[in-house]
Amino acid sequence: MFLIQRDWVVSTPVADNQNDPAAARDLLLETGEVIACDLVPLGSNYTFLVNLQGEDGEQLKAIYKPRKGEVPLWDFPGGTLHIREYASYLLTDTLGWCFIPKTILREGPHGTGSVQLYVEHNSNEHYFTMREEHHDELRRVCLFDLLTNNADRKAGHTLLGEDGQVWGIDHGLTFHPFPKLRTVIWDFADEPVSERLINDLLGLQTRIDNLDASMAPLLNLLDPKEVEALSLRLAAILANPVFPDPSNAHIPWPYM
Repeated sequence: MFLIQRDWVVSTPVADNQNDPAAARDLLLETGEVIACDLVPLGSNYTFLVNLQGEDGEQLKAIYKPRKGEVPLWDFPGGTLHIREYASYLLTDTLGWCFIPKTILREGPHGTGSVQLYVEHNSNEHYFTMREEHHDELRRVCLFDLLTNNADRKAGHTLLGEDGQVWGIDHGLTFHPFPKLRTVIWDFADEPVSERLINDLLGLQTRIDNLDASMAPLLNLLDPKEVEALSLRLAAILANPVFPDPSNAHIPWPYM
């Protein structure tokens, strides 16, 4: 994949795991031993549900998508989907939207891949069942898909967690430099983007334009053409902050 060296200065804060349950969970996600790895028989790429165990015996479920299990595509560079999963997580984290479960890159039983925190959720819920009650959360997901050029927003790629939060998963087909948007989320067509979301995007634009060090982990994952396209999409949204008209809608298949 593309590891582009730029003049960034990056510092990593040291977390106090003893007093921070989230930091302890993240450490387990990063370093836990894989004690179970079961194939999830869905989708075209190999996906595994894994159990991670720490030195203290604590366990955590995660979704593991190894690079070796990615089916080659004609329009996306080979062996990059797991990196796009990670890049998508980093972008939501940068924006403060945080609807993608914690995702990292690490080694697993089948080599390097993305490892994402498993979200306990109601399997009967999906975009079409949630759209009447979760407008704000789904608008944010929709805007994220426009920004990242998501080519695979199926209805089942939005989950309703047991915590009541709307989550988004499966972001391997993102950040392509050419138009690829395929999504089931067209309900907000012609609606203005909220001022709050616009302010989040303005903050992102400032950080990209200023080569802010916080952007290095994300932008170093992408090809320069993909970074340029991301910046252009961001500028286009800010110039015309309205959700797009579905007259040229492209919907993924299968749509669930």
